[in-house]
This record gives sequence, C-alpha cells and structure tokens, in this order.
Amino acid sequence: MKRYVALLRGINVGGKNKIAMTELKAGFSEIGLLEITTYLNSGNVIFSSETDDTAQLSNTITLMISDKFSLNIPVHVVLQDELHELLNHAPVWWGSDDKAVYDNLIFLMPPLSYEEFYEEIGAPQIALEKIEPYKNAIFWSFSRKEYQKTNWWSKTANSRVSSLITTRTANTVKKIAYL
Repeated sequence: MKRYVALLRGINVGGKNKIAMTELKAGFSEIGLLEITTYLNSGNVIFSSETDDTAQLSNTITLMISDKFSLNIPVHVVLQDELHELLNHAPVWWGSDDKAVYDNLIFLMPPLSYEEFYEEIGAPQIALEKIEPYKNAIFWSFSRKEYQKTNWWSKTANSRVSSLITTRTANTVKKIAYL
C-alpha cells in the first residue's frame, strides 16, 4: 500500500467549483481508495492505494469528480515519498519563516515540461521573485508586498498552461507531505 497526495486544481476558490471535503472523501472511498484525509478546503487529499500508476489514479479521480460533482477539475497525483524528495531538494531560500516572502511550489502536470512552462510564462522578475525547478515542480518565492509587480503572479493563473499547473504554499506542502 502506498501513500499518495491528490492535488485538485481550482476547487473552492472564490465561490467557484465548490466541493465539500466530506463529499470528496466519500467519492474517493467509492472508487476504492483508503485511509483518506483532506487538508484545508482547497483540494488536498491524502490517501492510500495499491495502484502504482499515478496517471491512472489521476484519471480515475478526475472521472469521479466529473460524475459525482459535474465539474471538470484537473487532478495531479503524486506519491507522498516524492513530496519528501522535493522538500529535501528545496533551495535554502524557500520555505523560511520570513513573513515578507510568499513561498510556493508549482506542480507541473503531465505532459507539461519545465521548458514549455517557462516558454509560456517567461522569465521571473529577478528583483522580486526567485525560482528553482526540480523534476516536475518549481520552487517559487516572491515579495508579498510587491506580488502584483512579479512576472509570474498573473501569468500562472491566466496562461495557455494554467490548467496544467497547480500551486501550493510551502506550509501546505510541508503539511501534506507528512499526513
């Protein structure tokens, strides 16, 4: 049995794509997933499965959400052990306690590559944001005070590739990696 994390993109944001976590947990159970835990109300579901195929799990969960909630929600599934590895490779500037900085982890959903993402989004604003790619993720930090001046802030939400990424804060990633 392996532990996984499903990252649902864009649920319960601004009153859109509403899904109650109790109903979401029930849906995960109905498709045979076990030891289901949710974290926050923003689509972080930790579960166990004997399946080794994250793409299959992602597709199964996506279909369940479509059938049960009539929503087309991108789902990225990652092994919890892979989250541990990502955290072990975090740059020293990422995930600090500095409240002036906002630390995020951008997950790139297959088939999106870092090169395709970067080509679409462009270079970060060096004075305001830092990035470091690692495997299928990008560590991204920026000034809370000047986030609207960053190059990536609006582009991550409004680009050709926005449906192929999902972003979580450093605190959320650290929490779901060990639930």
